[in-house]
Amino acid sequence: MRTLGEQPAVRRVEAVGLPSTDVPWSEELQGRTVVVKCGGSTLEDPALRRSFAQDVVELWQAGLHPVVVHGGGPQISSMLDRLALEVRFEAGMRVTTPEAMDVVRMVLTGQVQRDLVGAINAHGPFAVGMSGEDAHTLTAVRRPAWVDGRAVDIGLVGDIVDVAPDTVRNLLAGGRIPVVSPVARGADGQIYNVNADLAASALAVALGADRLVMLTDVPGLYADWPRSTEVVSRLTADELETLLPGLAGGMLPKMEGCLRAVRSGVGRVHVLDGRTPHAVLRGVLTEENPGTTVLPDAVPADVPAAAPHEEETPA
Repeated sequence: MRTLGEQPAVRRVEAVGLPSTDVPWSEELQGRTVVVKCGGSTLEDPALRRSFAQDVVELWQAGLHPVVVHGGGPQISSMLDRLALEVRFEAGMRVTTPEAMDVVRMVLTGQVQRDLVGAINAHGPFAVGMSGEDAHTLTAVRRPAWVDGRAVDIGLVGDIVDVAPDTVRNLLAGGRIPVVSPVARGADGQIYNVNADLAASALAVALGADRLVMLTDVPGLYADWPRSTEVVSRLTADELETLLPGLAGGMLPKMEGCLRAVRSGVGRVHVLDGRTPHAVLRGVLTEENPGTTVLPDAVPADVPAAAPHEEETPA
């Protein structure tokens, strides 16, 4: 097993029930950064949370540098309900009042992050939790939203305009696994709720990540929802940009984040079903993984003619 501070040995993978590979996969990806976004719906299930934590540790032990960005939508909604505060979404984003923002910070950094850090650290002293507020890692401005051509007020929802990745890099250099809550500060000192998919995308770009993995609660990007459940397996940034206006709900910011990432240097993005045990390892290790892969424009893709449309419940 790799220990903190050691250079990992190349090894063949026979982990968590996955078939072993003839090529030592870590030789290709060793030392590369992989940003993994995990949604709150996956983290609600203790068994899936343990499976996800094991995957992240496996990546670390194989010599990759995993960075985790987590959501917490169901947990936030549950707490808002308990406090009799409104739960509402517009354009795939949570409408965030000042009162809701207090709940967002409390739940993300005080509950969801603690549970995830604990699950990872059940395997050893690996994970360190932090917020986008820490060391000004994430800076955001208020995000506008449009529904049917009209502007809507979604409150304290931010769009990231700057990333200072040094704190995350220092944790990686020390052999740790950063676990980041998607809360950001504004230049004016205001605190913003940031969509976890967009936060993961921005952090992946700033870190020069080789891969970005987005876990969701559907099998991938549907080719013709709701008429068909066929999943688009691969598409390029140009193809995704054409299809983006037809998306709805939580899939809209997710695929927006995918587009931003591959357009800004991330090697590829995998959108995977987080309800499947060990989805992260399968997504990183195999080319046959289920889900949707977004590639840079220089890489050809085989995409159905039908426009993807997805009604995923937003986080």
